[in-house]
Amino acid sequence: MDTYRTPDESFADLPDFAFEPHYVDADDGDGGTLRVAYLDEGPADAAPVLLMHGEPSWSFLYRKMIGPLVAAGHRVVAPDLVGFGRSDKPTAKDDYTYARHVEWMRQLLFDHLDLRDITFFGQDWGGLVGLRLVAAAPDRYARVAIGNTGLPTGHGESSEAFLAWQHFSQTTEQFPVGFIINGGTTTDLSPEVIAGYDAPFPVEEAKAGARIFPSLVPTSPDDPGGVDNQAAWTVLENFDKPFLCCFSDGDPITKGGEAPFLAKIPGTKGQAHTTIEGGGHFLQEDRGPELAQVLVDFIAST
Repeated sequence: MDTYRTPDESFADLPDFAFEPHYVDADDGDGGTLRVAYLDEGPADAAPVLLMHGEPSWSFLYRKMIGPLVAAGHRVVAPDLVGFGRSDKPTAKDDYTYARHVEWMRQLLFDHLDLRDITFFGQDWGGLVGLRLVAAAPDRYARVAIGNTGLPTGHGESSEAFLAWQHFSQTTEQFPVGFIINGGTTTDLSPEVIAGYDAPFPVEEAKAGARIFPSLVPTSPDDPGGVDNQAAWTVLENFDKPFLCCFSDGDPITKGGEAPFLAKIPGTKGQAHTTIEGGGHFLQEDRGPELAQVLVDFIAST
């Protein structure tokens, strides 16, 4: 598997992101290894709050949330998915599959870090990958929160907004990551922040994962990812630990996406589900401190 490793200098002078990266080597599933990056902030002996990003962002997305969570006494772990952030980036689109993304994160979070008593929050593909891990090892989790994400099985129709995004991702000549993030927020990002989202991708060959991700979303019941997600739903339909939905009010892609979770997962009953007002798709960017406080209150109340 051919990979690209973003030079360290690409990450110099990132605004509000003075967090030390950590690395582990994961089996790439093709006879080699991949370096996987993650942040690990706060007291090492505290129960972990696991924050998982999606497409095409990286742990930089959580820079406004890590500080408040640590200040509340929590350990915060925020990985970079393979192909994103400081993690290695396979350069062939075919090297990326939904199952491989789940396995790479499983190795990091379970095999290497052995996280337990986890409070999980996932957005976008952070939810698609992270909820599969909840289903794979529910005993490792104390509680779950999600925002602007889903666990699609391929049944039903995809939203027009998602189909338009999927088409764009596969057909555009240029894939301007920072510009895409800015378009998914309700706030106008500064040039420095846009550059922070562009930082992992100084060359086009680094963007194979970012480009292919939208096409990996299951859109038919016989999609391999859809089959695996149906199996995950079977587990989640018996998940009775606290489960919180905190979607934003300004995301056309995932609008209404909390409905199946509220209908099917026992742990959602009696929780203080909330709508993050004024947030776009990347609600962590638009309303990061507010979302962090929702998680702090969720942990304290459960």
